[in-house]
Amino acid sequence: MAIRFADPQDGEDALIASINTTPLVDVMLVLLIIFLITIPVVNSSIAVNLPREENPRRDPQQEDVIVTVDAQGAIYWFDTRLPDAESLRTLLVKIAAMQPQPELHIRGDARAEYDAVGRVVLAAQQAGIARVGFLTEPPAR
Repeated sequence: MAIRFADPQDGEDALIASINTTPLVDVMLVLLIIFLITIPVVNSSIAVNLPREENPRRDPQQEDVIVTVDAQGAIYWFDTRLPDAESLRTLLVKIAAMQPQPELHIRGDARAEYDAVGRVVLAAQQAGIARVGFLTEPPAR
């Protein structure tokens, strides 16, 4: 008795290259049936008339404080020029005591010296201002 091996060129047992999707379809149908059964249980079917009431704001949004430093080093509180750095510290201490504390935005001229802007940042730090930001312009395209 001899053993006969199949010749690959005979073509009897061709390789099957397709994916069998039957088990996937079966699993998906079972999941679909489970979801269709459980969705009505999750939804509440009791009709209730809820009261209508305004929801007042608890945290009124504070206006941001803008301090400007011009090219000569002069300091402005919004649009009002401040006579000296001590008046800036006094105003910043008042702002630091507010609840919620507003943000301090510093507008520094590009030609201003760093020392002038640094004095404003130092005054804000000493006053206890928690949030300080710098206002800039986007670059030209």
